[in-house]
Amino acid sequence: MTRKITSEPWGKSPEGEPVELYTITNAKGAEVRIMTYGGTVVSLKVPDRTGAMGDVVLGFDSLDGYVQKTAGPTYIGTLIGRYGNRIGKAKFTLNGVAYSLPKNNGENTLHGGHRGFDKVIWKAKEAPGQSLELTYLSKDGEEGFPGNLISTVT
Repeated sequence: MTRKITSEPWGKSPEGEPVELYTITNAKGAEVRIMTYGGTVVSLKVPDRTGAMGDVVLGFDSLDGYVQKTAGPTYIGTLIGRYGNRIGKAKFTLNGVAYSLPKNNGENTLHGGHRGFDKVIWKAKEAPGQSLELTYLSKDGEEGFPGNLISTVT
């Protein structure tokens, strides 16, 4: 078996943006599937001690499972941000300027707010060494956060 990266359409985001599903397979048959919605690891298949392949990550079988999140808010396999964890009372001060953020966890902001990095479309491209590079530009003011922020994950 050869190493390879493939992509296929995997539906549309709630905003109507196309979502792609990338599959990376190594020479021994291990496989990871990553979608551009939330930069989410959808599956990771690796061999057990007998060589049988099995998926070792928790996830959904379709884009709808990640969008609907019927079990409540989950961040299964996703990239989170701008901030990982909670910002108390959804407020912070930076360089003497106070910022108010959306509350999505009681009185707090969790993992970037209502539309954190787990709910955006990341730009994907093949990178050296049989890897996938995901990039997202969070613009100044998005979810109340200041400044433009370019995030890249490989």
